[in-house]
This record gives sequence, C-alpha cells and structure tokens, in this order.
Amino acid sequence: MEKRTVLAIPVYGQSLALGEEAIRITDFDSLSVTYRHTILTENLDEKFGYLSDTHIKQWIKSVLNDRRRAFELSIYGMSEVLASYLNSKGSADSLLICTFPGGQGGTGIEDLGRGSKPYKKFLEEIEKAYRKARDKGWKFEVPAFCWMQGEDDIVWSKSRNYKKDLKKFQTDLNNDIKAITKQQKDVICVTYQTNCLTLSEEFDENNFLSRETVVPQGQIELIRDDPMFMASGPTYPYSFIAERVHMDGISQKRLGYLAGLSIIRLLESKPGKGLIPEQFSIHGDTVIVKFNIPVPPLVLDTTAVKKAVNYGFSVIDSTNNNILTKVIMEKNILKLLCKRAPSGAKVRYAVNGIKGKNGYQYGPRGNLRDSQGSCLTADILNKSYPLDNWCFQFDTLVN
Repeated sequence: MEKRTVLAIPVYGQSLALGEEAIRITDFDSLSVTYRHTILTENLDEKFGYLSDTHIKQWIKSVLNDRRRAFELSIYGMSEVLASYLNSKGSADSLLICTFPGGQGGTGIEDLGRGSKPYKKFLEEIEKAYRKARDKGWKFEVPAFCWMQGEDDIVWSKSRNYKKDLKKFQTDLNNDIKAITKQQKDVICVTYQTNCLTLSEEFDENNFLSRETVVPQGQIELIRDDPMFMASGPTYPYSFIAERVHMDGISQKRLGYLAGLSIIRLLESKPGKGLIPEQFSIHGDTVIVKFNIPVPPLVLDTTAVKKAVNYGFSVIDSTNNNILTKVIMEKNILKLLCKRAPSGAKVRYAVNGIKGKNGYQYGPRGNLRDSQGSCLTADILNKSYPLDNWCFQFDTLVN
C-alpha cells in the first residue's frame, strides 16, 4: 500500500463555519475528480455534505443521500487552493487533505469549548480520521484549524473577555489534538474576523467605550501578537444574505481561498498576519499609521467595497466625538488629520455602518486593501475575483 500523509484542516465555529444559508456552488464530483481524489472528509472518503449535530444523524443522512443542508463551506475553497499548491509541488500523490466542519450555530465561544457537545464531536471526528489513516498505514497530522465564530459574542455580549477565551480555546484544542495524533507540531488557528457590529441594537460608532469592537479587536490582536494565530481575512468585503449574518456561497468560497493561502504560508514557514496596523504615532494634530502589508502597495478601493466616510477611518475622543477631518495616503502610510491633538483618542477602522446591515455595501466597512489581487485571482462561476488582503477592522487607543 502506498505510503501517504494526511493533512487534516477542519473549520470550527458557529453558523458561518457551518455555511448556514450559503447556497452550495462546489460540485462534489468535480471536487474529487479535478483534484485527483486528494480532498477527503473525516471518514477519509469523498462523501461531503452530510453535516448534522450527531454522528448517527450524519450517518442516516449519508445512507439516504440527504443533502438538503449541504451548504457552501469556506473549507472547500481552502482545500482547492491547497490541493492546487500540492499538485504544483509534485506532492499530490503523497499528501491528502482531510477537511470537515464542526461547531454549532447561534452559540457563544464559552459554549463551544472543552466539554461542550460540539467540541466533543469535533475531537471524535479528528480521532476517527486519525484512526482510519493509521489503519491504512498513513501518517496523520493536523497543522491548523480554521476559526469562524464571534457573531453571538458581538451581538449578545456573551463573552466577558473574548481574546482570553479564544486563546484558551486554541490552547485546549492544540493540546487535545496532539494527545490524539501524537504530533509534535502545534495546531495553528487560522482565524477570520467577524465584523457584524451593527447587528447589535446598542451599537454607536462614536461611542468611545464601544463594546461591540471587543470581539474583532481580540481576533486582530491574537493575529498580531501570538504565533499560534494566522489571518485569513475580515468579512466586511463580502456579500451577506439579506445583508445580515450569513455570507453567501461565493463569499464563503472567496474567504476560503484566503484561508488556503494562509495554510500554504504555514507549510512554507512564512508569516501570515494579513493587512493589519503595526504602528501608530502622533505628530501634532495627525495620527500616522504604518501597516503590515502582505503585497504592496496599499489601495483605497471604493469599487469592491462601497465608499465609507473617510474610507472607514475615524478618531473618537473621550467625549464621543469623531475628530477626524481627512485621510491621506503617502507611500503605504496613512495620515489621519484631526481637528485637534488626538492623544488619548481611539483610532478606528471599519467601525461604522447602518443599523441592522452587514457586508460591503452598508455594513461596518472600510476601503483599504493591499495589491495581492493583481497577481492572485479566483474564478468562481465564470467570474474572476481578485484575492486581495483587506485591512482588518480595529479600534486602538493612541497616546
């Protein structure tokens, strides 16, 4: 029997991780044939689309061929990118990709952690895949998992310290997976960023103490500071069903491609922080912001994302006033000109939008991206989409 290595890269979270409402555009047959049968489920087969909340229900759905809730998942796009990369490297015959979703819709982070029902099922499916690989004489490793959760904790303020909770989740899952697979390498969290601030009834973009920014800020700080986290991308550049909670199928695919590129960077031991602010400095009445830019130059794009006031930037002082007057971009640096000295204010990006809306037209958004899309694109349903890195939403105190 041919010796192979299985790379398992699942997704975990709430409804976006499960593709809720996203009409499927991935054809499972072409997924198998096009990528030479290298993309597999937790059963190490190609029977995708039978997700349910219990193992027995998944099995029954598989027997009955019931795919009524076979939504588009970001991990299909992620797997396509990774499979294409492995094929280009001549590794497709020795490496397999195992991927599947886990988690539970409408659930805060505290109810998705160690000991919860979805967490137990997730670990059981990882162990199932590991045992099946071992029985075939194959190696098995989980280099990373994709994280898509946070909407509940923004809207309902369930988590008291989201950054701490997400770090604990990553640590627990890392330890639990390594106990199963006996691998030495850590399991990296490739995280998106949730941006649904305006779905909170209390949201006020000029509130200095805005609680809604805590979740996305926690995600960006872990990407920035913790080597156990890598970036896929924020969600605001995409389309949402009814402009609310769930991304549509094309958007799931596009975000999945970015996750796939992050997995490739991980395998190549390259940094994957995404487009995030790295340094803030104050010069008189101006804030200067320097960024980590994956593919320069920076672009203020008002076509792919509808133009936001001041391109999505604001500077909020302690009296709940936006003192920003103008945004100037010079040589990949942003200059934020203010009415007065901004020391002690909060510099924000993509903290705006119309109440009840989400996505690139009317939700919390900004217009800053890099130029990765000039060399990397994705063809989805006969349309080409640039794979740019969009700036992560942030809310940072400057002194």
